[in-house]
Amino acid sequence: MKPVFPYPTLLGDVVCDVVSVRIDGKPLPYTQVSSAERVVALHRSGRAQWEEAVLELRATIPEDELKSGPWQDVTCLAVLTEKATNARTTARLRHAADGSRTGSIALARSTHLRRATLSLLVIATVDGTPGRLVGSDEQDWYVDLKEATPVRQRDIEIVEVDFRDGPHNWLHQYKESSWIVETSGDMPTVYLNTTAVEGLMEVLSGRGGSPTEKVVREMTASQIALDAWTAMFHTAAGDLDTDEDGTPVMPSGWREAVLRSMLPDVLPGRQLTDALYEINERRAKGFGWSELQTGIQYAAGRRAQIAKKLTHAVRVVDRVERNAD
Repeated sequence: MKPVFPYPTLLGDVVCDVVSVRIDGKPLPYTQVSSAERVVALHRSGRAQWEEAVLELRATIPEDELKSGPWQDVTCLAVLTEKATNARTTARLRHAADGSRTGSIALARSTHLRRATLSLLVIATVDGTPGRLVGSDEQDWYVDLKEATPVRQRDIEIVEVDFRDGPHNWLHQYKESSWIVETSGDMPTVYLNTTAVEGLMEVLSGRGGSPTEKVVREMTASQIALDAWTAMFHTAAGDLDTDEDGTPVMPSGWREAVLRSMLPDVLPGRQLTDALYEINERRAKGFGWSELQTGIQYAAGRRAQIAKKLTHAVRVVDRVERNAD
């Protein structure tokens, strides 16, 4: 869904392209840059230890519309951010001879952890108020430090961070929680607390181990998935826009995928449009929303494979006890 602003914004498209990438001054093979996926993969850059990646950018914005509209002091900004580290870098793009806007933005490896988001924003003065956002590229780029292949699709972002003394002040109040699911952004994020349970990160990231370790890993991962699916559904269902007739509109991105996946189990037997209308009515008017929680829990549990993992865990524990006897 597009946000609604109380001032004039651009109707025309705003598009940003990554023209080339340099790692410590050396060109990155363009096979590591996918214009279709809008992803830059830096893991196999040819340098095991690098310090800085510089992205050369070209943007097109509706110049004719800007000239005839109520916007002044127009600025085209590239913004590179990462939630895991609170890193934020901005760069101003300037007019090029061909009418586009060009420039570069630097990503310092020391200030980024896994995957940065590259956004393009058009800022202007509107009705005497400077710094108004009047346009943006509808699809951000991702700059991935851990992936070797520039693939956009990811189910969920996983961030390991210290809730007690880490860089995210908002997580400090949850210092006793093992994980927190955050769903307000473009991609759902699970924050894993590195200090809540000793050894938890090692168990989750391990691949082998004893049967008991494998069971703990599987059950923990399933519980995290259950919490994530539940949180994502509530966010998607609670963030519905409506048309002029009051009919709920299916959201875009991961919210759409979650609703399409879970609604058949939350409200079985309903057509998708009818189910969307019903959950919006229940949420907005308050009737029947509490009764819906059972269906949400069931749908989330199916996707987290709770029953399957629990069955496996019981069998493993029984086998271990029999061998011990």
